[in-house]
Amino acid sequence: MEQSKTPLYDQLMLHQKRTPISLHVPGHKNGTLLGEQKYKYFQDLLKLDVTELTGLDDLHSPEGVILESEKLLTAFYGVEKSYFLVNGSTVGNLAMILATLKEDDIVFVQRNSHKSVLNGIELAGAKAVFLDPEFNEEWGVTGGLSPQILRKAFELYPEARAIILTYPNYYGMVNNLKEMITLAHERGIPVLVDEAHGAHFITGGSFPKSSIQLGADIVVQSAHKTLPAMTMGSFLHINSSFISRESVERYLHILQSSSPSYPIMASLDIARSYAATYSDEDHEYLHKQIQTFKNELQKLDMIKVLNYAGEGDLLKITIQSASLLSGFQMQALFEEKGIFTEMADPNNVLLVMPLLKKNRAFPFQQLIKGITQSLKNVSKQSRNLVRHDYKPGISTLVINHKEFKHWSKKKVSIKESVGEIAAEKIIPYPPGIPLLLPGERITPSIAEQIESLIDLGAKFQGNMEIGQHMISILEKG
Repeated sequence: MEQSKTPLYDQLMLHQKRTPISLHVPGHKNGTLLGEQKYKYFQDLLKLDVTELTGLDDLHSPEGVILESEKLLTAFYGVEKSYFLVNGSTVGNLAMILATLKEDDIVFVQRNSHKSVLNGIELAGAKAVFLDPEFNEEWGVTGGLSPQILRKAFELYPEARAIILTYPNYYGMVNNLKEMITLAHERGIPVLVDEAHGAHFITGGSFPKSSIQLGADIVVQSAHKTLPAMTMGSFLHINSSFISRESVERYLHILQSSSPSYPIMASLDIARSYAATYSDEDHEYLHKQIQTFKNELQKLDMIKVLNYAGEGDLLKITIQSASLLSGFQMQALFEEKGIFTEMADPNNVLLVMPLLKKNRAFPFQQLIKGITQSLKNVSKQSRNLVRHDYKPGISTLVINHKEFKHWSKKKVSIKESVGEIAAEKIIPYPPGIPLLLPGERITPSIAEQIESLIDLGAKFQGNMEIGQHMISILEKG
């Protein structure tokens, strides 16, 4: 198929060339209601924000340009069927889980999964068995699962119905996914993969293989994270004999907006074409540009650039401070110079690099200058990484969600919560990976991590009192 084509985007532009008069939703009427100069950029965008008009097709029953665009996407990723998602990878994760699991099914889930994965398991009424990932001592972060812990999980729970994995992790680390997919398929169960940060892996080059290429049954990708798509633009791919395609489509119809965004869908069409036309020369150019940038970073006294032990995502660069600065403090200094990074943790700052094509510029030298200036008054001094006791294990919730009605909530200090059962999620954001789940026992290590993150200035979702070191626990009521 001709992957340079962008059928949905092209049709949208043809529609606008007709200077149409809007007597339909949305209410901004092609942006004409916002005539003030200060709204100019937004007004231009709104010209593309239309609805299911003649010739523009319907995401929930595609027959025209959306169907053609999704066929191009399906062909590029080499799967049974691919879908556009306009509600982010969150809706894809929810749909794939609800299409796969029934109430009380046991599912293995990587413990450092995104909150949407855990919400999907809760909605399905399934029973999660959490498998802890390996820990990288140099980086001070968790990575992916080992096949060994999956084998142990199968020994303990041979009745498991599915596995949900994250690949790569937020920092671009990958693991031995192929072996784990093989282990699952030998037992006749599907592997669902949240590949939010790996939509570009399919292009090849220096990137690891996509979980699609490794045999995963359903893969969800945030196209907007590394491809040139708008925020909330994502893909879902199914390639499975274990999971019903009709069931996946049913849940996508239920969960996705009935008024899908045409700018988002058009951006997905463009992003697919961009990735599908990525050449060997583009890969060579990208590798050279990023490696040169990393070499320049490594020359700075205040910066330590971390390297993957094996394969990893070229677009992710993780740096540590060679001073007493935490990752959060270093990120704040960068922002004073107009440099906004993806995220920070107690030890690191994560940079997400662009998927450049040949001869396309990016302000690398400006970045080096800004980072240098931001750290010029910082003294070089060795620091100890923030670490906590960690040993990968297998665990379940002490109390499942159906039993919550028999318990009441109580606010206590985090120090008092050790040994108790959590009544709420504690989610540092980004990356949106819950540190604590409702129904989970609060260990000394978890309490220590929460306290440390609060003290270092981490941001949390949900609990508005976490900054006061307060947390909700369950008590028999």
